[in-house]
Amino acid sequence: MNDPASHAVAGSADLVTAWHRLAGTCVLLDGFHALKHAVRFGAEVPVAVAADRRAALTLAEELAPDVRPALEALLTEVPERTYAALVPRPHPTAVAALAVRPSRAANLERLARTARSSPVVVLDNPRNLGNAGAVIRLAAGFGATGVVTTGTLDPWHPTVVRGGAGLHFATAVERLAVAELPPGPVFALDPEGDDLRGVRLPDDAVLAFGSERSGLSAELRARADHLLSLPMRPQVSSYNLATSVAMTLYHWSLGGGV
Repeated sequence: MNDPASHAVAGSADLVTAWHRLAGTCVLLDGFHALKHAVRFGAEVPVAVAADRRAALTLAEELAPDVRPALEALLTEVPERTYAALVPRPHPTAVAALAVRPSRAANLERLARTARSSPVVVLDNPRNLGNAGAVIRLAAGFGATGVVTTGTLDPWHPTVVRGGAGLHFATAVERLAVAELPPGPVFALDPEGDDLRGVRLPDDAVLAFGSERSGLSAELRARADHLLSLPMRPQVSSYNLATSVAMTLYHWSLGGGV
């Protein structure tokens, strides 16, 4: 069976039609860096455009020479007005692409694999799309096995992908119910928990973070094996979600991760 998302678009004449045909099922890569990371981590990219192809390839030569040949084959130059009409908000690099989203089955298999070498990050009922994207970018940087969200936020929303700079393709990203969390001891961050600095986080840990507004849900709290707290000066109410994840993953890395 031929998958229309498996073939690069040849030439610009049919590009807009192909873009609109694929946009409903593919992931929008907004900007050069999102495309760079997606290509670097093996994403399938059926269509990619640039308002200035030469400038985009020069940027690749300077910042990502490893993916320049792939981008040279992928990028089609289009008029700036055409590019602007394809994206909700033009990016300063004037580059955009559509990528095939990894299958849910493949991500679930990766998340469920035991004897993991790095933790899974869980965002419990997150609310802010940009924060979720920043966490995915962090998790990819630390080599986390994956990022799971619970609740209604779609971790593949275009705003989340933009915040993640295309690094969704470097880790497993899925939305699950609390009852479906991957195996492994659950360490949930909570102000009443034990000080993180006194705990060694195992590689197969499931690290859970509540929303900045309401904290952990009752369901996630009941599922937790350990409650941990981050060091914080008195009278400071909370850290930004991405900051909390960064601190926790860094603490894990001190035990031998990354």
